[in-house]
Amino acid sequence: MTEVTLAVVGGGLRGLTYARRAHHTGAGRVVAVADPDPLRRAIFVEEFGIAPDRAHAGWEDLAAGGRVADAAVVATHDRLHTEPAVALADLGYHILLEKPMSTTEQEATRIADAARRNGIMLAVCHVLRYTSYTRAMRGLLEDGRIGRLVNVQHLEPVGWWHQAHSFVRGHWRRQDTSAPMLLAKACHDIDWLVHLFGRPPARVSSFGSLSHFRPEDRPTGAADRCLDCPIEPSCPYSAPRLYLGCLGDPSSEFWPLSAVTPGRTEADVLEALRTGPYGRCVYACDNDVVDHQEVLMEFDDGATCSFTMSAFSPMEHRRTRLFGTHGYVDGDGRTLRLVDFRTGAEETIIVDADDATSEIQGPSAADGHGGGDEGLTDAFLAAVASGDAGLLRSDADESLMTHRVVWAAEQARLTGTVVTL
Repeated sequence: MTEVTLAVVGGGLRGLTYARRAHHTGAGRVVAVADPDPLRRAIFVEEFGIAPDRAHAGWEDLAAGGRVADAAVVATHDRLHTEPAVALADLGYHILLEKPMSTTEQEATRIADAARRNGIMLAVCHVLRYTSYTRAMRGLLEDGRIGRLVNVQHLEPVGWWHQAHSFVRGHWRRQDTSAPMLLAKACHDIDWLVHLFGRPPARVSSFGSLSHFRPEDRPTGAADRCLDCPIEPSCPYSAPRLYLGCLGDPSSEFWPLSAVTPGRTEADVLEALRTGPYGRCVYACDNDVVDHQEVLMEFDDGATCSFTMSAFSPMEHRRTRLFGTHGYVDGDGRTLRLVDFRTGAEETIIVDADDATSEIQGPSAADGHGGGDEGLTDAFLAAVASGDAGLLRSDADESLMTHRVVWAAEQARLTGTVVTL
């Protein structure tokens, strides 16, 4: 396969993940990076052998040089996707775009229009479509193993510490600086559910709120920072316990610790907790996104689907139940339990590892989202190398459609209505 050259816009966790996968397989070569953080740029220059004059502080400098690669990875913060994606599409780059596409429907539409106008491939990083687990579940539906799909229950167990890290203390804690949590965290769950049904829902409703991480729930005597707090040793959201516990574990140092500090010593972590946002009491932050949400969907044939996103759980693989006219499937991210109503037989299907991995991976960003990160990257590079967009499991227009379901759900939650799509 022809080696695909890549420019990476946004050299954080996600950009680095896709770049490393391309480099590891030899299917892609990173030739340029744009990121305002000089440390991140230096990592890319050293790790991928990028020429120093191709390491830019901003995407504008990259774009000013014309097209220098076959494709671009756009992995900037959620609110900074639109301008680089449109500009690079106009230069003819194929684009791997981190989810969500953008934080507003208007801007996401601009991106999809740019992809269509320029005839480029644009893959949104809905990584759940690219796992062996998803292929196995879709295969059962397509083969008619449970008859007609009538109802789906889907749970995303965000994890108590992940909620505190990303959505209370971290970058995605506020809607006005990031996005609603359903969009930031779960747009690929909604995309995945639409992928299972093979069509968008006809009607959507939603309920949810910020129920716990508020000043009203702050324990008596709690300090503003964990390092000063007498309650910290028994608090489930102890920052010292979480982040000091990452030291020495390469996976945990990659995420979540890299968001807290670039350092890898106890002193580095303690200084970050003393002065930075990740050392704050979870009941004394400026967060406003939900900590639990339910989305209910009805399809044009009467089939229904419920999606639950909850902070109050361990961080585990997603759980899904499929209810069909002739059978039932219960999936936990690794295995599928199939019950056939016609025979009464039960079958447990252990999902094989992806070809790209030696085992089914964990659910987190550090674990590759169950192999989805690798599967997506490989498919995108193969599509660009061959010119075959059919290797991608969704295009810009389909991704825009599933994002619109998310925005409809948020409208329903905020207005207390059922929204018709």
